[in-house]
Amino acid sequence: MTDKYHKSIADSNVIDDDAAVAAAVSKLISEHFDENNTPEVHKFLLGCIDLTTLRSTDSPQSVARFVERVNDFESEYPQLPSVAAICTYPNFAEVVRTVLDVSEVDVCCVSGGFPSSQSFIESKIAETSLAVSAGADEIDIVLNLGNFLDGDYEEVCDEIIEQKQACRDARLKVILETGALKTARNIKAASILAMHSGADFIKTSTGKEYPGASLEAAYVMAQCIKEYHAATGNMVGFKAAGGVRTTDDAVKYYTIVKEVLGDEWLSSEWMRIGASSLANNLLSDILGAETKFF
Repeated sequence: MTDKYHKSIADSNVIDDDAAVAAAVSKLISEHFDENNTPEVHKFLLGCIDLTTLRSTDSPQSVARFVERVNDFESEYPQLPSVAAICTYPNFAEVVRTVLDVSEVDVCCVSGGFPSSQSFIESKIAETSLAVSAGADEIDIVLNLGNFLDGDYEEVCDEIIEQKQACRDARLKVILETGALKTARNIKAASILAMHSGADFIKTSTGKEYPGASLEAAYVMAQCIKEYHAATGNMVGFKAAGGVRTTDDAVKYYTIVKEVLGDEWLSSEWMRIGASSLANNLLSDILGAETKFF
């Protein structure tokens, strides 16, 4: 007997043939990249960045300095949008919330045993709950890859549902770790499970152990988001992370979101890019001179 999880995946019409996905992405980028590679889009993308520091050497002082740069940016470049969020480990949520002066920038924390998702579910829930209590507006967790690859979809979904509840009013981004999933079929299945479990965003990668974002993964995820929205009326955001460093990289992900999901998703509420170096590269291209602000 087919359970509801496998049925949801089987009922999807999203293309999951790797060669067909690669061909569709190649065609889409070749046809639309140039028209989207504009100064206006570059500025928009700057405002979609989750500016990220996830280092073993992070400390309250280093994170505070990181946040101060975002505060300074608003006053030094008032003509440009601020980044969408500052993303840190959960123990720094209170630091970011305390130091951050820019009201439109959200506080984002990775949680749930990031980046492996290998921990007790009780620990994952506690970590998420503590991060939200300390001021996080957004929580990024990693889908349980071991259970997913074993086909234990019920356990995968139950974990996401419990962490979603622990988020309370904070938004939940579920990281699929597409570099570990590898195939379009797996990425499609993981996207569907995450969204049906309450994910507010689905995100490509941690940028840690496995290859980061790919345009092919983004295309499959965007198609799944489109299908889910058509079936339920619920919008789910898309976040690319891991290896998105150059302006051209960012424009390519923008192109996929625009052409697959449409203009409704072209806001920082529904599109994000997790990055550290991208912000400086975008800023350099916008200003026409190399700039290392962040």
